[in-house]
Amino acid sequence: FNVKNVSVKDIRRGNVAGDSKNDPPQEAGSFTAQVIILNHPGQISQGYAPVLDCHTAHIACKFAELKEKIDRRSGKKLEDNPKNLKSGDAAIVEMVPGKPMCVESFSTYPPLGRFAVRDMRQTVAVGVIKSVEKKAAGAGKVTKSAQKAAKTK
Repeated sequence: FNVKNVSVKDIRRGNVAGDSKNDPPQEAGSFTAQVIILNHPGQISQGYAPVLDCHTAHIACKFAELKEKIDRRSGKKLEDNPKNLKSGDAAIVEMVPGKPMCVESFSTYPPLGRFAVRDMRQTVAVGVIKSVEKKAAGAGKVTKSAQKAAKTK
Protein backbone atom coordinates (compact mmCIF):
# COMPACT_ATOMS: atom_id res chain seq x y z
CA PHE A 1 0.00 0.00 0.00
CA ASN A 2 1.77 3.12 -1.23
CA VAL A 3 0.63 6.74 -1.06
CA LYS A 4 2.59 9.64 -2.55
CA ASN A 5 3.78 12.30 -0.10
CA VAL A 6 2.78 10.29 2.99
CA SER A 7 5.64 9.09 5.16
CA VAL A 8 5.53 5.89 7.21
CA LYS A 9 5.97 8.15 10.26
CA ASP A 10 2.63 9.84 9.49
CA ILE A 11 0.66 6.59 9.66
CA ARG A 12 -0.87 5.48 12.97
CA ARG A 13 -3.12 2.64 14.09
CA GLY A 14 -6.77 3.49 13.44
CA ASN A 15 -6.06 5.73 10.45
CA VAL A 16 -8.47 5.34 7.55
CA ALA A 17 -7.60 5.96 3.89
CA GLY A 18 -10.38 6.90 1.50
CA ASP A 19 -11.29 8.39 -1.86
CA SER A 20 -11.32 12.20 -1.53
CA LYS A 21 -13.77 12.56 -4.45
CA ASN A 22 -16.21 9.75 -3.65
CA ASP A 23 -17.61 9.73 -0.07
CA PRO A 24 -14.41 10.76 1.77
CA PRO A 25 -13.97 9.42 5.32
CA GLN A 26 -14.88 11.94 8.01
CA GLU A 27 -14.50 12.10 11.77
CA ALA A 28 -17.56 10.89 13.66
CA GLY A 29 -18.98 13.34 16.19
CA SER A 30 -21.37 10.71 17.53
CA PHE A 31 -23.13 7.60 16.29
CA THR A 32 -26.21 5.52 16.96
CA ALA A 33 -25.55 1.82 17.41
CA GLN A 34 -27.34 -1.41 18.22
CA VAL A 35 -25.44 -3.20 20.99
CA ILE A 36 -25.81 -6.59 22.66
CA ILE A 37 -24.40 -6.83 26.19
CA LEU A 38 -22.54 -10.14 26.47
CA ASN A 39 -21.02 -10.32 29.94
CA HIS A 40 -20.86 -7.28 32.16
CA PRO A 41 -20.64 -7.93 35.91
CA GLY A 42 -22.77 -4.93 36.84
CA GLN A 43 -25.07 -2.66 34.89
CA ILE A 44 -24.32 -0.28 32.06
CA SER A 45 -25.85 3.17 32.39
CA GLN A 46 -25.58 6.53 30.67
CA GLY A 47 -22.05 7.97 30.95
CA TYR A 48 -20.25 4.57 30.89
CA ALA A 49 -17.06 5.00 28.79
CA PRO A 50 -15.37 1.70 27.86
CA VAL A 51 -12.85 1.12 25.04
CA LEU A 52 -14.45 0.50 21.66
CA ASP A 53 -12.57 -1.67 19.14
CA CYS A 54 -13.69 -0.79 15.62
CA HIS A 55 -11.50 -1.83 12.64
CA THR A 56 -7.97 -1.20 14.04
CA ALA A 57 -8.89 1.69 16.34
CA HIS A 58 -9.11 1.29 20.12
CA ILE A 59 -10.80 4.42 21.45
CA ALA A 60 -12.81 5.17 24.59
CA CYS A 61 -16.42 5.95 23.69
CA LYS A 62 -19.10 7.22 26.04
CA PHE A 63 -22.62 5.78 26.16
CA ALA A 64 -24.15 9.28 25.88
CA GLU A 65 -27.77 8.10 25.76
CA LEU A 66 -29.58 4.78 26.15
CA LYS A 67 -32.36 5.31 23.58
CA GLU A 68 -34.31 2.05 23.73
CA LYS A 69 -34.07 -1.52 24.93
CA ILE A 70 -34.98 -4.01 22.19
CA ASP A 71 -35.66 -7.73 21.84
CA ARG A 72 -32.45 -9.52 20.72
CA ARG A 73 -34.22 -11.78 18.25
CA SER A 74 -37.09 -9.76 16.78
CA GLY A 75 -35.65 -6.26 17.15
CA LYS A 76 -38.96 -5.03 18.62
CA LYS A 77 -38.81 -2.15 21.09
CA LEU A 78 -39.27 -3.25 24.71
CA GLU A 79 -38.62 -0.02 26.63
CA ASP A 80 -37.90 3.65 25.86
CA ASN A 81 -34.94 5.39 27.58
CA PRO A 82 -33.96 2.50 29.91
CA LYS A 83 -32.09 3.48 33.08
CA ASN A 84 -29.49 0.72 32.63
CA LEU A 85 -28.54 -2.40 30.66
CA LYS A 86 -27.33 -5.74 31.97
CA SER A 87 -25.89 -8.93 30.45
CA GLY A 88 -28.13 -10.39 27.76
CA ASP A 89 -29.82 -7.08 26.90
CA ALA A 90 -29.88 -5.54 23.43
CA ALA A 91 -30.33 -1.81 22.96
CA ILE A 92 -30.09 1.17 20.64
CA VAL A 93 -27.59 3.66 22.11
CA GLU A 94 -26.02 6.99 21.20
CA MET A 95 -22.22 6.89 21.56
CA VAL A 96 -19.64 9.70 21.54
CA PRO A 97 -15.96 8.91 20.84
CA GLY A 98 -13.42 10.39 23.26
CA LYS A 99 -10.83 10.99 20.50
CA PRO A 100 -11.23 11.56 16.74
CA MET A 101 -12.51 8.34 15.18
CA CYS A 102 -13.70 7.33 11.73
CA VAL A 103 -16.65 4.94 11.62
CA GLU A 104 -19.43 4.28 9.12
CA SER A 105 -22.86 2.70 9.27
CA PHE A 106 -22.87 -1.10 8.94
CA SER A 107 -25.25 -0.91 5.96
CA THR A 108 -22.84 1.18 3.82
CA TYR A 109 -19.41 -0.16 4.94
CA PRO A 110 -19.76 -3.36 7.02
CA PRO A 111 -16.08 -3.57 8.18
CA LEU A 112 -16.22 0.01 9.54
CA GLY A 113 -19.65 -0.54 11.10
CA ARG A 114 -18.89 -3.47 13.43
CA PHE A 115 -17.36 -3.05 16.86
CA ALA A 116 -16.61 -4.72 20.17
CA VAL A 117 -16.86 -3.00 23.55
CA ARG A 118 -14.03 -3.95 25.91
CA ASP A 119 -13.60 -3.29 29.60
CA MET A 120 -11.67 -5.07 32.36
CA ARG A 121 -9.65 -6.91 29.67
CA GLN A 122 -12.68 -8.74 28.29
CA THR A 123 -15.34 -8.19 25.65
CA VAL A 124 -18.37 -6.70 27.38
CA ALA A 125 -20.59 -6.09 24.33
CA VAL A 126 -20.69 -6.20 20.54
CA GLY A 127 -22.59 -4.01 18.13
CA VAL A 128 -23.27 -2.55 14.72
CA ILE A 129 -23.52 1.11 13.80
CA LYS A 130 -26.91 2.26 12.51
CA SER A 131 -26.11 5.91 11.68
CA VAL A 132 -23.25 8.38 12.10
CA GLU A 133 -23.28 12.12 12.83
CA LYS A 134 -20.19 13.37 10.98
CA LYS A 135 -18.08 16.31 12.11
CA ALA A 136 -17.08 19.00 9.60
CA ALA A 137 -14.52 17.80 7.05
CA GLY A 138 -10.93 18.99 6.84
CA ALA A 139 -9.46 17.30 9.90
CA GLY A 140 -7.39 14.71 8.02
CA LYS A 141 -4.23 15.06 5.93
CA VAL A 142 -4.90 15.92 2.30
CA THR A 143 -2.18 14.81 -0.13
CA LYS A 144 -1.02 17.01 -3.01
CA SER A 145 -2.77 14.79 -5.57
CA ALA A 146 -6.03 15.13 -3.63
CA GLN A 147 -5.62 18.93 -3.60
CA LYS A 148 -5.09 18.93 -7.39
CA ALA A 149 -8.21 16.80 -7.84
CA ALA A 150 -10.22 19.25 -5.72
CA LYS A 151 -8.99 22.22 -7.80
CA THR A 152 -10.02 20.62 -11.10
CA LYS A 153 -13.65 20.36 -9.97
